[in-house]
Amino acid sequence: MTTKAPAISKLLLQPSADDAVLANLGYKQEFCREFTPLEVAGLAFSFIGVVPSMVAVLFYAIPNGGTFAMVWGWAIASPFIMCIGLALAELASAAPTSGGLYYWTYSLASPRCRNFLSWIVGYANTIESITGIASVNWACAVQITAAISIASGQPYATTNETLYGIYAALVLSHAVLVSLGTKVLARLQRLYTLVNVCLCFIIIIALPIATPPEFRNSASFALGGFTNLAGWPSGFAFILSLMAPLYTIGGYDASVHMSEEASNAATAIPWAITSSIALSAVLGWGINVSLAFCMGTDLGGILNSPIGQPMAQILYNSLGQRVALAFWCLIISAQYMMASNSLLVGSRQTFAFSRDGALPFSRYLYRINGYTKTPINTVWFDAVCVLAIGLLAFVSTQAINAVFTIAVTASYISFITPITTRFAFKNDFKPGPFHLGKLSFPIAAIAVTWMVFMIFVFFFPATPQTTAQEMNYTVVVLGGFMFLAISWYYCPVYGGVHWFNGPVANLTPAIEGEHRDEDSMSEKKGHRDAEISVDVV
Repeated sequence: MTTKAPAISKLLLQPSADDAVLANLGYKQEFCREFTPLEVAGLAFSFIGVVPSMVAVLFYAIPNGGTFAMVWGWAIASPFIMCIGLALAELASAAPTSGGLYYWTYSLASPRCRNFLSWIVGYANTIESITGIASVNWACAVQITAAISIASGQPYATTNETLYGIYAALVLSHAVLVSLGTKVLARLQRLYTLVNVCLCFIIIIALPIATPPEFRNSASFALGGFTNLAGWPSGFAFILSLMAPLYTIGGYDASVHMSEEASNAATAIPWAITSSIALSAVLGWGINVSLAFCMGTDLGGILNSPIGQPMAQILYNSLGQRVALAFWCLIISAQYMMASNSLLVGSRQTFAFSRDGALPFSRYLYRINGYTKTPINTVWFDAVCVLAIGLLAFVSTQAINAVFTIAVTASYISFITPITTRFAFKNDFKPGPFHLGKLSFPIAAIAVTWMVFMIFVFFFPATPQTTAQEMNYTVVVLGGFMFLAISWYYCPVYGGVHWFNGPVANLTPAIEGEHRDEDSMSEKKGHRDAEISVDVV
């Protein structure tokens, strides 16, 4: 990697310097910068939540290739995910702001279309955040019912009402937790990171030791046994199995939305993105290999386990009831931590978008609580939206499961646009401390091509023989959300096309004079037309 901003890359940015970088982007400092670089990286890693995320989506890999898809699908997907992370890390280093993706899009796109593109990316990112929170909480609710099954030794008959009740209780408890002060939330990341790392090593090391001989697989089966239970042609089934690693190692823009609460953000955020992806990819592959050797050959029995969770059945077979239950409770704890971080990150993205007036009720959402110094209004706004999305469970199981793929596809829409606008339009992009040099364009091209391809793949149903109840609702729900966003933009008289002009500077003249070049920031329009830069004035 090369660095084109040596004055910044060699400077250990202190809070005052971080404030100057933010002021150079048009915003005043409103949060407390309590997150250290290590805690930001820990947040990014625990937000990914390798083990709890794998538990939630293992049902994508097992029927679409079995152990072969688990091991090699992860290995194939990881380099492409890293390309996406590297492309985003460059942008995050250049403009470390909570708005992130939609801010970058506006700054790099043509004046003819940047308002619309920024609007679409902002709403796609908001949808990604809220459906991501919903998917993690729903997975946690399902895992709690699986714990009941393990403890009782018999299937636990769940209903949609029961699951939604657990789901709602989880969401509300997270809203209370995330309403705490920034310092408390920052220190919690140390615990979250420790729990997630320990979970990974327990599975990688302890599971093979404890697994009885009858459930141990040969190398030929674990690494080369392709099992197709879904009905799709084997090649396409393997592609569908990639949903597991893509969902698991997802949400790596989390640290971007914490930029205004992190110290040394211009370097801490890009390294948090890349390090969390790299660590998750390595540990996740190790976990998949361990599971492939320790899950037995009856994949159909695992998939249709009376416990209701493939991973829970694997642990039950290998560890026995008591140890499996204890370990499963640890997984639930990690899932709970992951869900609280999802709401934390989502609330910051919602705050940034409402700061620029793009969301309904922005005047009420753009508020910092005087006591906690956090955006409590956006925390509870996101929580209410998540509770509403959970009502999809009463439509069908497939409808609520669509939130998993919506979280990935919506994130890809919001990732593709700023990465593409950087190279598709004429702009004066000024890199930050983290820069890839000549590798920037090829890595970005690989990332965008991969995301476009996978978006279309994720619209397909789980099996080729499907009914209205079993269809993949991703395109319906995501399409509905985006249709509403576009309709709101072009709504006559009241639509965003009449008033949304992208990111809006909120600096007072005194602050502008202190942190910014007077010529470049003498008027608001000058800010809107400014290209991305992290030069500290």
